[in-house]
Amino acid sequence: MSTIFTKIADGEIPSYRVASDDNYYAFLDINPLTPGHTLVIPRVEKDYIFDLDGDTYQGLWKFAARVAEAIKRAIPCKRVAVVVLGLEVPHTHIHLIPINSEADVDFRREKLALPEVEMKAIAKAIAGEFDKE
Repeated sequence: MSTIFTKIADGEIPSYRVASDDNYYAFLDINPLTPGHTLVIPRVEKDYIFDLDGDTYQGLWKFAARVAEAIKRAIPCKRVAVVVLGLEVPHTHIHLIPINSEADVDFRREKLALPEVEMKAIAKAIAGEFDKE
């Protein structure tokens, strides 16, 4: 059975895609901590990041770094935080979160509910920066 993230990457469930290739997929978190909060996944289903084979693991971080650079260019922020929690969905994923303070990465605080038009604009801006590389 496919995870929800596999279904998103395969286009079975709509998402706000910001970047993809044959091995990885990046999309906006629909419950973001900050505007531009992005999830990066490998297309292969592995629950735990350290269970990925070496090439997939290295490739995931390389892809995530490119996405983070695109986020930094598209979203005004001091940094792009990197968080790997992985308990809520059994599919390896990296959170990339545009931040201006460490408080922006508090997962206990209330998530944002951004309108669809804003989510689409953010995804388009990040995708545009990613595609420039």
